[in-house]
Amino acid sequence: RKAGITEEYTEQSRELCKSSPPQFIVDGATRMDVCQGNLGDCWFLSALASLSMHRSLLKRVVPPGQGFQNGYDGSFYFRFWQYGKWEEVRVDDLLPTKNGQLYYLRSPNRNEFWSCLLEKAYAKLKGGYQALEMGFPHEAMADMTGGVTEVLSVASFSENLPRALQHLLRKGALINCANCQGPLEQKNEQGILFRHAYSLTAVERVSAGPVTLVRLHNPWGGTEWKGRWSDLSGSVLGIGLGGWEQAREKERESVCQMSVSDFRRNLEIIELCHMSDSLSQSGTTGRPWHCQMHQGHWVPNLSNPQFFLTLLEEDDDPSDPEKTCSFLVALMQKHIRSSGLRLSIGMNVYQARGPGTPLSPRDLMGLAPVLGVAHVMRRETVLRGALAPGHYVIIPYASLPNQEGRFILRVLTEKVLAGSERYLALEHCKSMVVLMDVSFAPSGPQPLLGTTEADSECTTHDSISLALVGFCPTGINMDSSVMQFVGLRYTEPDMTVSYPGFLYLMMKLDSMIQKFQAFDVAGRGMISMSFKQVHGHHFGPSCVDLDMLLMM
Repeated sequence: RKAGITEEYTEQSRELCKSSPPQFIVDGATRMDVCQGNLGDCWFLSALASLSMHRSLLKRVVPPGQGFQNGYDGSFYFRFWQYGKWEEVRVDDLLPTKNGQLYYLRSPNRNEFWSCLLEKAYAKLKGGYQALEMGFPHEAMADMTGGVTEVLSVASFSENLPRALQHLLRKGALINCANCQGPLEQKNEQGILFRHAYSLTAVERVSAGPVTLVRLHNPWGGTEWKGRWSDLSGSVLGIGLGGWEQAREKERESVCQMSVSDFRRNLEIIELCHMSDSLSQSGTTGRPWHCQMHQGHWVPNLSNPQFFLTLLEEDDDPSDPEKTCSFLVALMQKHIRSSGLRLSIGMNVYQARGPGTPLSPRDLMGLAPVLGVAHVMRRETVLRGALAPGHYVIIPYASLPNQEGRFILRVLTEKVLAGSERYLALEHCKSMVVLMDVSFAPSGPQPLLGTTEADSECTTHDSISLALVGFCPTGINMDSSVMQFVGLRYTEPDMTVSYPGFLYLMMKLDSMIQKFQAFDVAGRGMISMSFKQVHGHHFGPSCVDLDMLLMM
């Protein structure tokens, strides 16, 4: 295997710690815990270092509460976004070593192991350590956030670059930038490292000058920017860029600020990671994108699949005279690292004949696409556009005919897309039909969920505390024991309640209360039932109170 991985080079984490017991995380998970080893996966490490600056996002990938102490079973688990869903990857603590030292990623603290175990989990997901040789930071960033990644040149931005960057930051985008005009890790005259990812964290206009400054953060620590504004702190300027004056001294050492003109001269590439409403980190003050996702498959000897795009609401941008709908379309190939198969892919957008009407081969012969992106041999390609409200068709394609491959297509819009309503899985629908099949209910099923002010803000997963608050408008009151059962039965592993699960729980409660009240004719709060009655009314075996009914 590549990089000399053999069985004799594998040791347990405990064997690597002679002077102190092993720890999963020591004093928090930070960028300082990421040191590259003998593997060409700096693209992954760069994304990981950038992600470590966003604690809520990192916790989604590295679930807290793990360790080598209480209840340790020899394994750790991590989560990665893979083609529309979060997958859990579990690994043991056996790590590749040579001469008693970790061979790949390691932390400067010899008894800290979260970062090297995360690298092992990512390698397992992709097919082995050798699959991590060479890549792009935005690919790893997508796998650890679920966001849509986009690579742009600084020159492609209009003259109003500050406004564009501020808009992206308000929408919760993660922004990295780099200069690729020189050899790896060497510097230009102003101290900017070539082929090195810097995180852009703020754009602010300050009174000194006045001038608009861009704030850059080096995920690896340390900056040597020698241009203007390099020797002035945020407190001197009165900037306050994201709480600058409260930052720790070691954080200041990794931060620099420069004017927009210096940014244009010294940085060349911008990597964006756009976050949708269901993925954005907590505390985001802006309005993230709305996302609609489709699964697709190129099948040999069949025409390319078509996806309908209906744009109804114009952007809320008073400075835009054209009244258009902004959107991003991201086309991502599946499993290219594990399969070794990488297609050259692209997509076109056509004006539709009508809502829900596919384009025939004859239509396509006579139509020119209104937007398109040329095919490229990457895992993901992104089309950025703005069109007038109307009906459109998106056609993703592979550059060569009769190629087979699977993909996902994601459409990000400023406003909620027409036809992007949330649907329930078939098994949830069947369960709800069974719940409402109550033959002895005197007045039939009653409306369960009332409209609240929070309804429009619901995401696919709500926190358990928010979900339980939702019981109040429905008129359902429960004691603490029932609430404990709800927490045990209806929460996900990350202590959230899924939207279908919440609906099912509410219908379960309503159904059980109706059944209970139908038998409690005297209103005593207690009923007696025979075994036959229990099974005949779908209560489940030996269930005679609401607490037990909820556990079904």
